[in-house]
Amino acid sequence: MTDSIPVTPERALAPRRSHVSSPGKRRAKQVNAHRRREARTAYVFLAPWFIGLFVITIGPILASLYLSFTDYNLLESAKWVGWDNYSKLFTVDTRFLASLKVTTVYVVVSVPMQLAFALVLALALDRGLRGLSFYRSIYYLPSLLGGSVAVAILWRKIFGSDGLVNAVLSVFGVQGAGWVSDPDTALGTLILLHVWTFGAPMVIFLAGLRQIPQSYYEAAQVDGAGRLRQFRSITLPLLTPIIFFNLVLEVIKSFQSFTQSFIVSSGTGGPADSTLFYTLYLYLKGFKSYEMGYAAAMAWVLLLIIAGLTGVNFLASKYWVFYGDTK
Repeated sequence: MTDSIPVTPERALAPRRSHVSSPGKRRAKQVNAHRRREARTAYVFLAPWFIGLFVITIGPILASLYLSFTDYNLLESAKWVGWDNYSKLFTVDTRFLASLKVTTVYVVVSVPMQLAFALVLALALDRGLRGLSFYRSIYYLPSLLGGSVAVAILWRKIFGSDGLVNAVLSVFGVQGAGWVSDPDTALGTLILLHVWTFGAPMVIFLAGLRQIPQSYYEAAQVDGAGRLRQFRSITLPLLTPIIFFNLVLEVIKSFQSFTQSFIVSSGTGGPADSTLFYTLYLYLKGFKSYEMGYAAAMAWVLLLIIAGLTGVNFLASKYWVFYGDTK
């Protein structure tokens, strides 16, 4: 008798997991790989800009910050002096304070005059003159040429003792002075030169005027508002963002003015430091007296002044700048 061998039913085999991704996952992987390739390509094309940012911009900025705390004359190694340069600026150096005063007067007087003149001219050009593009180009030219050496030389000739201004005054029997050689009038000639470069803000004002709906003026005319009331109640409030934009740009640009003062005063800031702009004095300290550490400290003070005034303008803008229906 033979032993029987029990037979057990075979266990059902568990289905194997497929290692092949679903179409959706494959698509997601392809999209991610494509995005990574695009990112790498973008960084390659942006590499020159990043190199310029760190090597040409951020690097020199940090270097100047370090030099502002040193005694450095370009020929010898920089010697750390701490806050001595900054202390000397405000306590010892009277020419620094004079240059700061001259530049402040220049900015406070010339910027409002320039913006007012540019706005008036933009209002005149906005009346639908024939050949508007031609006039706009002609009036924009002073902004392109005003900061050039050639125009500064011409300006010095015009306001010289035997210049065009005195020639015109002599026709009426008026004996003119040497406008650029008189401490009382030399800065005024530079202010006039800055006002003359009204082209850039004028074009921006003109673009802003073109964005004001004509229906506002038509409604105001129906209500009996005159031109002055329309300007005060419609044009000026709706143009405040453009005024603010021009104001910030022109204040920054005015504090950085250099060429006009350098050429008109022959690089001295004279007569009697009446045209000694801040940037001109910085140049004289850094590249004439070779006090590069001191000049770096002046540059950082100028940066803080411009940043502070820009911040004040932005804080004050909420009280007078209108954006649509908000104040």
